[in-house]
Amino acid sequence: MRPIVTPLLLCTLLGLAGCGSDLSRSFGLTRDSPDEFLVTPRAPLSMPPSYVLARPQPGAPRPQELSPRAAVESTLTQSTSSATGAMSPGQTALLQAAGPPPPADIRAQVNRQAGIDDPAPGFVDKMQFWLLPREPGVIVDPNVEAQRLRENAALGKTVQDGETRIIMPKRKSIFGF
Repeated sequence: MRPIVTPLLLCTLLGLAGCGSDLSRSFGLTRDSPDEFLVTPRAPLSMPPSYVLARPQPGAPRPQELSPRAAVESTLTQSTSSATGAMSPGQTALLQAAGPPPPADIRAQVNRQAGIDDPAPGFVDKMQFWLLPREPGVIVDPNVEAQRLRENAALGKTVQDGETRIIMPKRKSIFGF
């Protein structure tokens, strides 16, 4: 009986290790590589301007290293401006070709035009009013709209004349009826 139990137990353990990534990682069958975005280079060693050095403080940040945010900002500002801080003629021409800057409240204007002014309903509202919300946007009836445009063209009217017919989809509940 003993010779059968040991191989059976080993087969069971190997079978469990192959079933999931957590078990195979627990048994050491999966290797985890380091996250390349978390690896940051250290500042290079350099000779101090004088040999009179301040005593290091335990836990204090290294003076020659920038914080990750400051490193990103310096990288971005170096790529958008020259060493003197002035913009190149190409950058100036590109900004002028882009047009005027957007207004300060552009996000509020876009939300207002898109009809997103009201916040999302909470959990209680979803449970109390269990009908699914309608799809955002307006669905135009293509056949009726094509007919209206043909009639406007035949009568010499503009495209804006007449009423655009839309399709109002039936609201469905969570249960599909």
